[in-house]
Amino acid sequence: MKGVKNGDARSGLSAAWGRLKWPVLLAAVLLCLGAVVVVGMVPGLLSVPKPSPSSPAWQQEPDRLSDASAVLPLDADAPIPVPAEVTRLLDATLKPAGAGNITGVVMDASTGQVLFDRDANANRIPASNMKLLTAAAALKALGPESRFTTRVLASDNPSTVVLTGGGDVLLGAGVSDPGAVMGRAGLASLAADTAASLTEAGIKGPITVQVDDSLFAGAPLNPAWSLDDVAAGETAPLFSLALNSGRYAPDVLTGPRPQESAVTTAQAFAEQLAAAGVTVSPGVERGKGLPAKVLAAAGSATVSDQVDLMLESSDNFLAEALGRMTALASGQKATYDGATAAVRQRLGELGIATDSMQLADVSGLALENQVSARQFADVVRAITSGPDLALRTALDGFPVAGLTGTLDDRYVDASTAEGAGLVRAKTGTLNTVIALSGYVVDADGRLLVFSFIGNGLDPGAAGNKAAMDRSASVLASCGCRG
Repeated sequence: MKGVKNGDARSGLSAAWGRLKWPVLLAAVLLCLGAVVVVGMVPGLLSVPKPSPSSPAWQQEPDRLSDASAVLPLDADAPIPVPAEVTRLLDATLKPAGAGNITGVVMDASTGQVLFDRDANANRIPASNMKLLTAAAALKALGPESRFTTRVLASDNPSTVVLTGGGDVLLGAGVSDPGAVMGRAGLASLAADTAASLTEAGIKGPITVQVDDSLFAGAPLNPAWSLDDVAAGETAPLFSLALNSGRYAPDVLTGPRPQESAVTTAQAFAEQLAAAGVTVSPGVERGKGLPAKVLAAAGSATVSDQVDLMLESSDNFLAEALGRMTALASGQKATYDGATAAVRQRLGELGIATDSMQLADVSGLALENQVSARQFADVVRAITSGPDLALRTALDGFPVAGLTGTLDDRYVDASTAEGAGLVRAKTGTLNTVIALSGYVVDADGRLLVFSFIGNGLDPGAAGNKAAMDRSASVLASCGCRG
């Protein structure tokens, strides 16, 4: 357009647009009509998806399952459920499948108001819900950050070393793993450090390995336990040091266990000492070392981490070990009776009524245990909402419905799915006993604690677990305002 002024250019463009205007507009109309036809043939093709309705954080599956803050933040103004409505709903779901009966209680965690009460003060066999009492007592007595130390001590005889138990029953056979709970302290690391100390002292061997398991007193096996349960690997005679929570391997959870876990551990230590280049005499024996001469030492996982493992996996052996350590910290003897006395003592310090309790162990295997649903709900409330912040660390150990621990295979059908990822509770199962105690935030953002205990039930009736799971799911999904 050389030599054409600006006005001429505009005039030329206008003329060109005039010639093209109608064809362009016609093409545009045809394109729009085509788009309408296609959308009609494929519904939703161009529709913008609606965003999912937002839910409060406590009603969503946790990003990190061990996040104890899952109960926070809560709405301080959230309405408290109406007791009559909670009762109406639970009366429809909390029914045994056949014989027996189920007692229960639901409480508002903040105020303590009882929202549902079915013989809540009646004593019942609680099965592994007992571990909730042990968890609270251990955290109260020992503190969440405490660790148990396994030591290798020198002896009067320079050629003898003494593996000395300090309450850690989660020792690993290999190298210490600082990020682990089971195996945080490893025999291979203890052996390597011991070998280095022996070399520094100019002691060449052969070395005799002894074991000192005297920290725990009394009978290693609780007479209240069924020998069938012991034979099935539910637990084992208890000593103050053990590998893999008293198992032959960390991933073998059933079947026979070592009956002398301290000796078994010392034998494994002797093998690691030989692997570290030390000449070791065959066999191990019991003995005492010199406390002032520590050749090597390794600390356990924290009490908080051990409590979490105990609750999540319902580990009977670990529960009893924590009970013995709680006894020692409470001025009691490190026996089974000392452990139950210490648990009762520490619960009393937390304001939990204990006069009616009958405790035969601290793991829940004994049928002689008698505890009420109300007492369990009070303990859960102390953990979630009480003034002793040390207890808060136990929140991480509660199994999450449908996701972790002993609840990982539950809450998977339509009748209980509403509680998946929301209900957090300790399970309990014996032949005719099923229990479930824990906490949940309802649909309005109110934190509730609950305990359901079934006794005299038909053995193996799947409907009993389902009844408890449905009942906990009801709490998760309702505002229950009537």
